[in-house]
Amino acid sequence: MSLAGLREDLAEIADAVVRYVRITGDVDFEEATGVELLVETARVWRDLGHFDAEGRFRIDGVTGPDEYSPLADNNTYTNLMAQQNLRAAAEAVERYPQRAGALNASPVEVEDWRAAADAMMIPFNDRLGVHEQAQLFTELEEWDFGATPAENYPLLLHYPYFQLYRKQVIKQPDLVLAMHLRSDAFTAEEKARNFAYYERLTVRDSSLSDATEAVIAAEVGHLELAYDYLVEAALLDLDDLQHNTRDGIHIAAVAGVWIALVAGFGGVRVPAGGAQFAPRLPSRISRLTFKLQYRGRRLQVTTLRESATYTLLDGSAAIELMHHGERFTLSAGAPVTLKIPPPPEWPAPKQPPGREPFRR
Repeated sequence: MSLAGLREDLAEIADAVVRYVRITGDVDFEEATGVELLVETARVWRDLGHFDAEGRFRIDGVTGPDEYSPLADNNTYTNLMAQQNLRAAAEAVERYPQRAGALNASPVEVEDWRAAADAMMIPFNDRLGVHEQAQLFTELEEWDFGATPAENYPLLLHYPYFQLYRKQVIKQPDLVLAMHLRSDAFTAEEKARNFAYYERLTVRDSSLSDATEAVIAAEVGHLELAYDYLVEAALLDLDDLQHNTRDGIHIAAVAGVWIALVAGFGGVRVPAGGAQFAPRLPSRISRLTFKLQYRGRRLQVTTLRESATYTLLDGSAAIELMHHGERFTLSAGAPVTLKIPPPPEWPAPKQPPGREPFRR
């Protein structure tokens, strides 16, 4: 495994632990297994990164989700996921001091994790008003999409990597994925500006792209575009859109359909404060119903054009949830129906010429 690949795996392991505990409340798992996973991965991040002369914590030489941008410094996705890992490890150690002792996690080490997380470098271009995919990414020359014929996609089959690596061109969503998994780290306006900037650079030479773009497109109000990405993910193998289904189905894209529906049009997020929902539907979907297991309860969410109804199917204890920023309590036998506010309005983003999503 490459060092770059190791870093992505670290982020995924720690995020899975954090996400699982938030959703299930499984403290037995957290104490027996989760603490150790968080502590050991936090130690690797601390070893891989360093404080620079300005006191910022940097992680250099990273390949983030975008495989057309390898060995970059301070990839925003990587740094945000490392930040979450470091903070989660520190919090877990404080909750379970006996496990911390067994793992030799001292108060000094824990404070060092917190310091690294607080000083984590998150590159931002003040001139453009967008986050950098990685440090200085927006200073690179943009790929000449206008001079790239349709038959030359995917680019990796027709151009040397040396050309791809030094240009602003994105194989699959990178910063956009960060806005999904670390939604708390961005304001609504930042998400909209970031999405517009990176949408025009993303050529989707990977089947992993559609679901992530659908989720953030829906969140920032581009519901019809999100629908197009959903359809492309759903039909990728059914219609053999990439002409390679004979080699096997794109299983991650299949899972991405569910993500696009539930996290995209359902607006599901589970930050530290509890489950949040922000459902909205595009014009071509009139009703969306899905069920979730959360904290020992089974929930059903039914979204129509102007309202969403939340029902507690299993579990007697009431639970507090969020709907478009509004807190409400859901109890057994008492479904709650809430209005859906209109989506924010932003100019329609553009894609590279010829790389618009499939439209049915």
